[in-house]
Amino acid sequence: MSFDYKSAGVDVEAGYKSVELMKEHVKKTLRPEVIGGLGGFGGMFSIKKAKDMEEPVLVSGTDGIGTKLKIAFLMDKHDTVGIDCVAMCVNDIICVGAEPLYFLDYIACDKNVPEKIADIVKGIADGCVMSNASLIGGETAEMPGLYHDGEYDVAGFAVGIVDKKDMIDGSQIKAGDDLVGIKSSGLHSNGYSLVRKVLNPSESNINEYVESLGCTLGEELLKPTKIFVKPVLEVIKKVNVKGISNITGGGFIENIPRMLPENSGLGINIFDGVFDVSPIFKLIEEKGSISRENMYKTFNMGIGMVMAVSEEDSVKLMEELKLLGEEAYIIGKVRKGSGIDIC
Repeated sequence: MSFDYKSAGVDVEAGYKSVELMKEHVKKTLRPEVIGGLGGFGGMFSIKKAKDMEEPVLVSGTDGIGTKLKIAFLMDKHDTVGIDCVAMCVNDIICVGAEPLYFLDYIACDKNVPEKIADIVKGIADGCVMSNASLIGGETAEMPGLYHDGEYDVAGFAVGIVDKKDMIDGSQIKAGDDLVGIKSSGLHSNGYSLVRKVLNPSESNINEYVESLGCTLGEELLKPTKIFVKPVLEVIKKVNVKGISNITGGGFIENIPRMLPENSGLGINIFDGVFDVSPIFKLIEEKGSISRENMYKTFNMGIGMVMAVSEEDSVKLMEELKLLGEEAYIIGKVRKGSGIDIC
């Protein structure tokens, strides 16, 4: 008996087809700085624009989608999870004021179904367009026996650039500064292990319409993570933003203090009730009998990005965000002390 790679579970021809199907999606992400096309051994990107900077700094971020993918498997819908992957990376690097330049993806699966892989890459390309980053390369790894039938994982890596003199590092933050929060699109891509435990999404309820959500459970749980690149990069040109926190895993409690300088002697007060908590969080809180404190420790609660500004700048910041179509609230203040309190 003779063997080949296909008999071992890896279909090279399917890989070739995947690349052909994804090319149309990748093409729409390409900035003028991209050199070469898809399929080379390495993605190439010119950093000519760095010549205009005094001290260019490259900023990178990497992340995945997490167990939110279980919802995509359940719904057999794969064309939006790529947006989550991009968002989880680019929303991090803009916290220092960096402009995303390019993105790389890694998809691992049990079996390469070209149409499914192309759907995933479509979402990644959509996220790249939203963040003005070029998708310059990636890898699709077919690994039979390592993943369950029909399952896959997706991870990404983003690189951005900022002039060191323009970096937002939190060093200017002081007691009395306001914290302005920008509305999220929902759960984003965090806390899904708890979400699945509480709501128990399954074939029997995933397509049920939920009155409080205004959509089906599956539609709500699969809403893509909001990408904040364009509004954030726009407002920092007009307002002196001192610090930025992306509200990801760890919710408010872990992420907001990350914008503060080390040993600053500063703490955070969050004003519970001054912003609209999205219905999905209220549903999880009620169904799971979860304390409000633990909700803030796990979820974004309806606020996806938080900026620290002087009191005199907070109204201007919110006005500028409103002009860009964003909902924003003063959600708290910086104070002397340490830690974070929900008031």
